[in-house]
Amino acid sequence: PRLLSQFFFADERVTRVVAEINGLDGELDPQQYLVLLNQLHLSQAHLLAVLERIMEECIPTQRHSRDYLVKFPEELLVDNLGNHMLFAAECLLAGTFLEVEESDGAQLRPRARNLLCSLELVRTVLREQSLSQPNSYPEPVRAVLIQFDRLFAEFELSYVSSLVAVKSPDEIYRQQEIIVLFCETVERALHLGYLTQEMIDGYEPLLMFTIPRLAIISGLLIYPEGPLSLERSPEEMSRVFSPFYNLLKKIRDLLRVLSAEELCLLERSLCTAE
Repeated sequence: PRLLSQFFFADERVTRVVAEINGLDGELDPQQYLVLLNQLHLSQAHLLAVLERIMEECIPTQRHSRDYLVKFPEELLVDNLGNHMLFAAECLLAGTFLEVEESDGAQLRPRARNLLCSLELVRTVLREQSLSQPNSYPEPVRAVLIQFDRLFAEFELSYVSSLVAVKSPDEIYRQQEIIVLFCETVERALHLGYLTQEMIDGYEPLLMFTIPRLAIISGLLIYPEGPLSLERSPEEMSRVFSPFYNLLKKIRDLLRVLSAEELCLLERSLCTAE
């Protein structure tokens, strides 16, 4: 159950697979090479997972901030992102630019080198600690973990920023505005009886359509200064709504001519129509 013991055996597995790859002629046996490469990725992912748990146990209050993750596209926020970063660093250090432009790769190589050197130091220190005192984390161990955590975060942010356009602070704020709008829409719908708490607690599938529809009406009429404010230019709106700027103006103009009773009837119909 001790994390350092788990790390020792995870590290042993990575070392063993690397040795098998180094002793294999990939051209003579390409199928076996691919099998070993897959084993390497799996064993490295397990090693990083154990290392993550060790850092949470050893340096929980000294972890490098990961607030930058909110800037990443959602499709990149997967469980194996850390392992992908490690593989990317190894490729960069070998001079292979699989996903980035060569100029970006050249700038990223020093960070990749520092990260991989730090990882090797962490592996050495933790192996020694696991064999001597597997129940403690002395200050030298904590120091190398803090350094590795910082270098990993810096490389991750730099590498992803070279791949995709990360969200700006303004875009993040606009997304938060949308979250607030949806929350206020749900609260208003509950108050008016359009929705019930049981529907929300039971994850009623219809809500996936109902809440966005009601949010558009709320954003155009009830909270006109929010994220659907048409006083802004399309460029100032969230990318979720900016492509529909002209359509939203037409919808707002139609909504403005409705009486209170007609608006209520429209909203109720939006809660039932598919």
